[in-house]
Amino acid sequence: MTEPDVPGAGVPQDFGGRTGVAVVTGGSGGIGAAICRHFAARGAAVALTYRSNSAAARSLVEELTGSGADVRADPLDLTEPAAVAEYLHTVGSAGIHTVVHAAGPHIPMVHLSKVTPTQYADHLNQEAAAFFNLVQAALPTLRAGGGSVVAVTTAATSRYPVRDGLSAGTKGAVEALVRAFAAEEGRFGVRLNCVGPGMLTDGMAERLMSSGDLNDRAQAVAMANIPLRRFGSADDIAAAVTFLASDQAGFITGQKLDVDGGYGI
Repeated sequence: MTEPDVPGAGVPQDFGGRTGVAVVTGGSGGIGAAICRHFAARGAAVALTYRSNSAAARSLVEELTGSGADVRADPLDLTEPAAVAEYLHTVGSAGIHTVVHAAGPHIPMVHLSKVTPTQYADHLNQEAAAFFNLVQAALPTLRAGGGSVVAVTTAATSRYPVRDGLSAGTKGAVEALVRAFAAEEGRFGVRLNCVGPGMLTDGMAERLMSSGDLNDRAQAVAMANIPLRRFGSADDIAAAVTFLASDQAGFITGQKLDVDGGYGI
């Protein structure tokens, strides 16, 4: 699925009347960039963060602002609570209606027996602690406007593929936080949900294919386990994220939507 070049052309303006911005972490990545495009096309002002890929972030801002969108990009280390709080205070001066967490480290396919405690703790910090820092700092603004949080995790927490424990285990902690925050923050009108990507032609899966971690044989096995017999795309994930953030999903919270071609069946 694709989006029009001009934000709003033939696309429902789900976020056109919202006050403030949609914050998208990891906006320079394949999935994060697609999410930014979908939000911009649906009328949202977008504030995206990136860890180190400034060139990709600048290119995306130029692309979207050239089409008439209101977009900014800033570097941010999500493992630094003070920096996260300062960033949200800066970009959220007019309000934050949506927070999408699409950031995360590249994680190789490896058996857990070969992961050191230090490596696991580091990835847990970059996944779960980073997400906690983000949501905890955003809560006052989200409460004020009844906002929404969507975390991009993985379909592997529903059906585990061998050698994916370093990713699935740490993202599982993010999903637990989503449920906990959803249970506690619903009284303020704040919703939190997850989208679990399956095998994609973009994002981390594409990097694993390019690096050889997922060779032809592994890809064939993965394809055979997908009822739709194809891999998905970043646009598939972005469509699910914008749905869960929109008013169409206004009575959905604490849930996970796997976008995996049926892998988890």
